[in-house]
Amino acid sequence: MAVRQSIYGRVSKVEGHVSRDDQSVTRRLMEDQTATVVFEDLDGGKAVGNLFSTREKIAKALNVPADGIVGHMLEGIGNPIPVEEVSSPSFKTVSRKVDLTELPIPTYFKDDGGRYITAGVIVTEYNGKKNLSFHRMMIMDANHIAVRLVPRHLFTLYNEAKAAGEELRISICVGARAEVLLAGATSMDFGADELEVASALCMKGHGHPLRVGRCDNGLLVPEDTDFVFEGRITLDEADEGPFVDITGTYDYVRRQPVIEIDRIWTSEDPMFHLLLPGGYEHFLLMGLPKEPMIFKTVRQAVPRVKNVRLTEGGCCWLNGVVSIKKNKEGDAVNAIMAAFTGHQSMKQVIIVDDDIDIFDDRQVEWAVATRMQADRIHIITGAAGSSLDPSAHGTTSKVGYDATIPMGADRSLFQKVTL
Repeated sequence: MAVRQSIYGRVSKVEGHVSRDDQSVTRRLMEDQTATVVFEDLDGGKAVGNLFSTREKIAKALNVPADGIVGHMLEGIGNPIPVEEVSSPSFKTVSRKVDLTELPIPTYFKDDGGRYITAGVIVTEYNGKKNLSFHRMMIMDANHIAVRLVPRHLFTLYNEAKAAGEELRISICVGARAEVLLAGATSMDFGADELEVASALCMKGHGHPLRVGRCDNGLLVPEDTDFVFEGRITLDEADEGPFVDITGTYDYVRRQPVIEIDRIWTSEDPMFHLLLPGGYEHFLLMGLPKEPMIFKTVRQAVPRVKNVRLTEGGCCWLNGVVSIKKNKEGDAVNAIMAAFTGHQSMKQVIIVDDDIDIFDDRQVEWAVATRMQADRIHIITGAAGSSLDPSAHGTTSKVGYDATIPMGADRSLFQKVTL
């Protein structure tokens, strides 16, 4: 149900049968990534891709202007509010047979390790600590999934349970609303409840808190999610991968934990959310939640920050732009260093003045061309970077561009003439 309520912009409907295993899904999604693609029959199920593939679609789902997403998220992160539990959640409308192989879950690229759940967020709680986070999940058989756990919060909770000889109970949500997806990709303090951030985003954008329902395993999940899988991260491991990650290149095979699914719930007439690996939607849902973190750290160094953007050309992960209004010379250099602190995977950042529209690539390049000299390029070597960057080798080199007008200069010489 949440998926249907979030379909915005142009819609391309695929009414005929589509196979999960011949890359037909990938070809359809890549034809026009700005259009939402609805599959009426993906091997027996309905599915949708490119759902949040533009900032404009995400903004409409949040009910905010496109250039106001960062501020909206900062408000939610800084002021979480409790969720509202409902007694009859819509995700519990149908109890399905536990067979993952019957669901509309595709193989995206021919060398993938298998069919992948790509838009799933995992909810868990252990020893009083809660977590909501995105993970790629490779289908192994009817009720087992190999899950990629990077060394962050879910990884930590799993290892705490494992050290106690316990499995970690989880619920996997597919087809959640935009607020939940963005909160799940946001970097929070360990143990913080990301559902309360999603609740704050719902309240600010729609006037009501996030409504949740209780799974049979006791965990609370968004009540309007299309698919909910209850299960456990077991003590077993399996090979996971290869998988095309955000850079559009293959990530390698690793030994990863195995999830065992105990039950499957769906809303009435559900649609399975497909997130194209290395596509625009992948960029935005993974990278956009990092922008508020960059904004916050830069604002600690430079008070007047206008906006932050991780660029699509940099996979919304490796390259960024920040617009500021300088108080003194050196503010742009401080902004460069602070931006890298706010998102440690970023390896290139351009600092521009607040008259530059950072969502217009031509304006950003124009600022670099007309307001910067090469001696204002700052290089940092031996830094920790992104494991997803194929050019990195253990550490990475980072570069910051000061494309701001020098303090004290005649600003009229740097202004583009308009009618």
